[in-house]
Amino acid sequence: MAEPERDALKRAAAARAVAEVQDGMVIGLGSGSTAEIALALLAERRLRITGVPSSERTARLARALGLALASPDDHPALDLALDGADQVERGTLNLIKGLGGALLREKIVASLARRLIVMVDHGKLVDRLGGIVLPVEIVTWGWHSTLARLESIGLKAGLRGGTERPFVTDGGNLVADGAVGAIDDARSLDARLKTVAGVIETGLFLGLAARVIVAGPGGVEVLDRCAR
Repeated sequence: MAEPERDALKRAAAARAVAEVQDGMVIGLGSGSTAEIALALLAERRLRITGVPSSERTARLARALGLALASPDDHPALDLALDGADQVERGTLNLIKGLGGALLREKIVASLARRLIVMVDHGKLVDRLGGIVLPVEIVTWGWHSTLARLESIGLKAGLRGGTERPFVTDGGNLVADGAVGAIDDARSLDARLKTVAGVIETGLFLGLAARVIVAGPGGVEVLDRCAR
């Protein structure tokens, strides 16, 4: 897919999602290219909303656009959250996220929202999760042994950015990028990964998305969890 076409689809999905935001709402603000388009569209609507950003980059962009911001501690219950995804499983609306490196904060924001609305282009929609990188956020101390333990349970992972200049998250952690094929049981995999000491969070977002808005050549498709 050419980049201009992909950008147009992202904008279409973001526009449909932003239409659900109402005046006075407190909303979670996701991270990534589609979420950034949604930020700009929100600013254009000039609603009186408060945003809880899932990354420092999102916070900077939101402030530049004049959006009011707060922390999760100020608003432990959000009306909704808008975010993108790296992969969406059609049958479950389970997600893989974190290729942008904000998975921990994204998951915190998503878990606080009454409704998580995910915006993607049709290329992100799959019948089964997997076949792409699975990010896992890990602590810095003892990361070599953490990677070894991940491999021992079946996830061969490398340090994002390499050992010379590793990628560091907003929370000061590292990201291990794991190679996975088709994932037969995402909940089991998520649980196994979280048994490893040093693992903080995984890029498996399970049971969190209430609605997924998918933009494709034929228009916008809305997938709802309650519709399954």
